[in-house]
Formats: sequence, structure tokens, C-alpha cells
Amino acid sequence: MSLDLPALLGRVYYRYPSFLVDAVTEHDSGRRIEAIKNVTVNEEFFQGHFPGSPVMPAVLMIEALTQLAAVLILDRADAPPTSCASLRGVDGAKFRRLVVPGDRLRLEVSLGRTRSRLARVQASAHVDDQVVAEAELLLAIEVGAAAIDLSSRVHPGARIGEGTVIGPHVVIGPDVRIGKRCQIGASVVIDGRTEIGDETQIFPMASIGLAPQDLKYKGEPTGLRIGKRNIFREFVTINRGTAGGGGETTIGDNNLFMAYVHVAHDCHVGSHTIFGPHATLGGHVGVEDYANISAGSAVHQFSTASSVAIRS
Repeated sequence: MSLDLPALLGRVYYRYPSFLVDAVTEHDSGRRIEAIKNVTVNEEFFQGHFPGSPVMPAVLMIEALTQLAAVLILDRADAPPTSCASLRGVDGAKFRRLVVPGDRLRLEVSLGRTRSRLARVQASAHVDDQVVAEAELLLAIEVGAAAIDLSSRVHPGARIGEGTVIGPHVVIGPDVRIGKRCQIGASVVIDGRTEIGDETQIFPMASIGLAPQDLKYKGEPTGLRIGKRNIFREFVTINRGTAGGGGETTIGDNNLFMAYVHVAHDCHVGSHTIFGPHATLGGHVGVEDYANISAGSAVHQFSTASSVAIRS
């Protein structure tokens, strides 16, 4: 299987030698997973459980099933890459026979009811065709702290929301505020007094919140405010505002900015808009909700773009 077990189990706070899953044998993503655990006489827990009559502790069978359940939950397509899982409850646990050295545990886990932060799974362990343990497990799902690539330079003054992933070689300035569950691609630069809403995606090489391209700008503090769930594709450039234009560039929610789009200083973009590749806004432009500005279109400064499509 292609699953990275050490990486996934690392998000359940386990490290070698605490792994109790040797290999995944079947995996239906988001639904069901099956794995094996080879029980050998060399297991550390057999030294005291029990001398002369080694038996695998029942709690460790639950532990093995918990680890496999966490792999199933964390590998789902909709699971944030910084999410973690932990055991919160065990219901209806039954242990039907002893597990001893030489047994090969077949672990099976099926995903049941899930919520944003909780998941129930049906779990069972088998030796040959016999069920040796079964239980319903309740796992908590936590978003986790932001994940920042070691090659990136994030100023200590910047605030990064939970679940946000920052890729390699990203540069983020001291006054930047990034929301939760955002995706920041490689070599992105974000600077100035910039606020970015939750679940926004910024693709590689974009430049967000840098100084306006206006000869009247003399370095005064101005800002850029971006809403939630926006997508900025490769090489998009968004400038912050100027003092003469109100001091702020603003962008609403759920907008798509395709590659090489430029939004100049003091623009105010609504929500649910689409900008084709190379579309350009001059300074002080207003764009209404649901406007569609097609590829290569240029909107002159001090203009307003309505919800009617603008074509080049």
C-alpha cells in the first residue's frame, strides 16, 4: 500500500517503538482499512505480562486498533494535513481469546458516523478466522497547529491560523494575519498589513500585500484585507492600498484569481468573482459580486466592473 504509516501515526503522537501496526493490506479510503500485526516473543510487553506465560494485554489490542483507526481517519481526502487524532472512548469491548507469541493479528476498522471533530469506528482483531477482540472506538479529530516548511521565513510577529500549511521558501512579514486551514504554496511572498481569511489557497510564486505601484506612495502604513475561501493561482500580484485612496485594498469571499492576475492599490473586489489569466485592475477599481473578467482584460483605474462579464 502507498500509505506512509510513520507519518500518519506520528500525528497520533506515536513513535517507534510504539507502533502496533506492521503493514496495511487493504484500504478503501474513508471507509475501511485492514492491516496486520505480527505478535512475536520479542515484544517488550511480554517481559512482564506474564513471565513464563506471555499474553498480549487486551489494552494493547485496543491500542493497535486505535492506531489503525487513526490512519483511516487522517488519510481521508478531506482531512486537513495538520489534523491529529486521539482516542476518546471505547464502547462494547469484548475479548474472546488470548493472543500469544506467534499469532498474526489481522486488524479491521470501518468508519461509522463522523462529525467535524469526532468519528466512530467499528474495530475488530482476528487470528486466522476467529475474532479475538472487538469494540466501537470514538476518536477526536483536532485541526492542529500550522505546518510551516523549515525553508520558509515567517516573521515571529505574523499570526498563522490552525491547520494552515505553508510550503517551502515562503516569506511572510511581521504584520500578516492568516486564517485557519489556508494553503500557502512554494515561494509565495506575503507582506504589509495583510489579513487573509480562512480556507484561502495561494499557489506558488504569488505576491500578496506588497507596496503599491504608485509614485505618490511614500511608505505610509496601508493594508490589504482578503476574505475567506479565495483562490490565488500562480504569479498573482495583489497590492495594498495608499493613503490617498483610503488606505486599503479589499477582496471579498469565494473569488478565483487565475494565473498572472494583477489587482492594484485601493481596489475593492466583491465576492464570487472570476478573473481569467492576465486580467488586470488599475488602481481604485471597484468590482461587484459575481463579475467575470476574462483573460487578458484590463480595467482602467477609477472604474467600476459590474456583474456583467468583461471581455478583452
